[in-house]
Amino acid sequence: MDATYDVVVIGGGAAGLSGALALSRARRKVLVIDSGQPRNAPAQGVHVLLGHEGVPPRDLLATGRKEIAGYGGHLVTGTVTAAERLGDGRFRVTLDDGTGVKAARLLVATGLADELPPVPGLAARWGREVLHCPYCHGWEVRDQAIGVLATSPLATHQALLWRQWSDDVTLFLHTAPEPGEEAREQLAARGVAVVEGEVAAVLVDDHDRLSGVRLAGGREVPRQALAVGTRLHARLDGLAGLGLETAEQEMNGFVVGTYVPADPMGKTGVPGVYVAGNVHNVVDQVVSAAAAGVRAGAAINADLIAEEARAAVAARRAAIAATPPGRITEGLTDEDFWDGRYRQSERIWSGDPNAILVRELSDVPPGTALDLGSGEGGDAIWLAGKGWKVTATDLSGVALRRAARHADEAGVGDRIDWQQHDLGKTFPEGTFDLVTACYLHSSGDLPRQAILRRAAAAVAPGGLLLVAGHAGLPAWQQHDHPDVHLPTPQEVLDSLELREGEWEVLRREEFDRTQTGPDGQPTTRTDNVLLIRRLP
Repeated sequence: MDATYDVVVIGGGAAGLSGALALSRARRKVLVIDSGQPRNAPAQGVHVLLGHEGVPPRDLLATGRKEIAGYGGHLVTGTVTAAERLGDGRFRVTLDDGTGVKAARLLVATGLADELPPVPGLAARWGREVLHCPYCHGWEVRDQAIGVLATSPLATHQALLWRQWSDDVTLFLHTAPEPGEEAREQLAARGVAVVEGEVAAVLVDDHDRLSGVRLAGGREVPRQALAVGTRLHARLDGLAGLGLETAEQEMNGFVVGTYVPADPMGKTGVPGVYVAGNVHNVVDQVVSAAAAGVRAGAAINADLIAEEARAAVAARRAAIAATPPGRITEGLTDEDFWDGRYRQSERIWSGDPNAILVRELSDVPPGTALDLGSGEGGDAIWLAGKGWKVTATDLSGVALRRAARHADEAGVGDRIDWQQHDLGKTFPEGTFDLVTACYLHSSGDLPRQAILRRAAAAVAPGGLLLVAGHAGLPAWQQHDHPDVHLPTPQEVLDSLELREGEWEVLRREEFDRTQTGPDGQPTTRTDNVLLIRRLP
């Protein structure tokens, strides 16, 4: 038993088993703990449950338990003596035999306890001829002599309700307030007899059947069934450690019992604890309690899914953060890495265009441009602002959506076509007056040389190719990656494998720029640039 479950369901009635069935079918590890003492155990049959009309309560529950076990759910007979939240947010539930289990979520479906009026002999007939719900039992006592034991201002309503099933209904005022004139008139109009005085005892004949009631003055009134209004209390024995609060349930302004407040899906004010059935709604019948269990089960599954997604995102971000340049952690793609990198903050880069781009292209007449590795759009937005019609590509969908938003804010969104490409596999179609590849480096296996050769092929006659990159690692990373090679401008030019006589080199050099290090201090870094033009 000392196991950990996704969900522990406390209470194995219609609500608890329905919730467990939904969760088991959702492939959750579920345990149902049930005392084996259902509230409706004395009843001969369950009613108003489509497809199961009249089924004995224990047969219905046995079928439900079998169905849950068929989907891998676990069930145990026992009573919960303690429940508490642990430091990690999970719960520990202790049973009466001393064993304990842990759970990520709890579904409390413990139902109600009925407090019967203190009339001698009444409790022994409960669930047999002493009844509380006409929808559950009215048909079975139709046309019989029915008595209504009044204990609250709701007695007139009860008597009129039971009158639907029999024209022989007697209201015993017992301890209820005196009915008003309007109530008296309604009862008289419907033929409901009213008997003054308290009921002293319930009478039973030699055949072990209810035969009537005896009043305090000694008078006996024959009856075949007796309807009562019980005081209803949410069952929370052993659950005090959860901190669940109860509220009073009112009906027509009169308190009829207590319940655990929750939202429509059963979520209580205690994080991770859900309720379903009569413990939350005192008027639930079997069918509505079962429906509430299914709703709560679905809500719990969704809650767990959200938690698992958050944990997966955190683990993924941690893996990305720990990934050094030039290496991709197993299980992460290049797209995963860059999406994760961009999600770490609202802006990764400064938003400004690369200084080398501005230096080399400020005076070039605008045309069509292709920006490879556009990131958050700094270069593409600058080019569009200069009048260029830009196609901007990046591997990261997160970066592209962010860049498109920045472009719209800058008023140039209509001049940029944002395209997602893994440039080692797909490449934008067409030729361009300008192709830029600024700092096209990646932590993955980027076929940079092949990409740059395709970039050169995409340059239209008379057009320009600008390639900027790092000439070396920054000082704070030198000791981490001795195997990383960053090419010189000449090596980049040689790798392009350009046809002789078709290109001219406009710039091929290294240059120094200032970069801020992890400690916040400025440092000097060497980069390089290659600018070439395809001859007309």
